[in-house]
Amino acid sequence: MRTEKELEGVTLLGNQGVQYSDNYNPGVLETFPNKHPENEYLVTFNCPEFTTLCPKTGQPDFGHLYISYIPRERMVESKSLKLYLFSFRNHGDFHEDCVNIIMKDLVKLMDPKYIEVTGYFLPRGGISIYPFANYADEKHQDLKAQRLKEQLTQNINYKTH
Repeated sequence: MRTEKELEGVTLLGNQGVQYSDNYNPGVLETFPNKHPENEYLVTFNCPEFTTLCPKTGQPDFGHLYISYIPRERMVESKSLKLYLFSFRNHGDFHEDCVNIIMKDLVKLMDPKYIEVTGYFLPRGGISIYPFANYADEKHQDLKAQRLKEQLTQNINYKTH
């Protein structure tokens, strides 16, 4: 069981009075200690209801995000991540920018061993966009290169079928 000290930075979980910010707000992100930093394990968030705005037209864009990371000492608290992703609702940026912003904010927050963010955005004007961004510390550079290569191969297979 988690101690009160381990939960000191977790203020949103269980708080019924939480306000949802609909403007980009990385300050809402919270972490808690990883009890297993010696283990190499993967945490994946499936976020099927991501919304943001086109920076030019202001029209809504809808995406499905996957965020996967290998934690080091800190882990992102899921309710704070939900509120953070909701804060993109009125944020005007391109899909590629959103995926990279999310990855960089989470790297800054947690200092993970490895992280990747993939977006599957619904088509607009007949075009779907699937941006992928990843980061790795020195020990995980091979994984970073391998995952990027897998994404490239997957995208090439989409084009040929």
